[in-house]
This record gives sequence, structure tokens and C-alpha cells, in this order.
Amino acid sequence: MRKVTALGIVLGIAMVVSMGLAFAAEEAAAGDAQAAAASQKGMYAIAAALAVGLAAAGAGFAIGHTGAAALGAISEKPEMMTWGLIIVALAEGIALYGLIISFMLLTRI
Repeated sequence: MRKVTALGIVLGIAMVVSMGLAFAAEEAAAGDAQAAAASQKGMYAIAAALAVGLAAAGAGFAIGHTGAAALGAISEKPEMMTWGLIIVALAEGIALYGLIISFMLLTRI
């Protein structure tokens, strides 16, 4: 329960920081066009970093729980090994989705 609370706090702080950066980008856009372009590139870089970081954190959480459950199932029924590996691999896909999103964001810079 403590991990979930800590994760919620970290996500809340990340949301507040990203909202502040978005408002700063709007202010910069109202002023200098060159500063606005630089701010826009920075926002894409921050979004890409958040996509990878949060996806990796989610994947780690999912792999930890599904891996433990899969090992418990395999210890009782060894023939469940294939299904356990498939489920853990599906949890790993979360991190790959975050990486793909970050590449899509970085190509806009």
C-alpha cells in the first residue's frame, strides 16, 4: 500500500511540473517565436522522458507481480511454465509501448 501511495505522490508531482511547463510554453509562445520553438522542443523531450520512465515503472511493477505469481504456479504445476512466460512477456510489452511513444515524440523535435 505504501508503494501505491508513493507512486501516486510521484505521479502527482510529475503532473504539476508538466502543467507548469505547459503554462510556461504558452507564455513563451505569446512572446518570442524562437523561444517558443525552443520551449516546444523541451516539452517534447520531457514528454518522451515521462513516457519511457512511467512505462518502465509500470512494467517493473507488472513483471514483479506476474513473475511472482507465475513462479508460484510453476512450482505447483510445472506444465504452466509456458503460460507464465507468456504473461510475463505481455507485462514487458508495457515498457516497449512507452519506448515507441517516446520515439514518436522525439521525431517531432
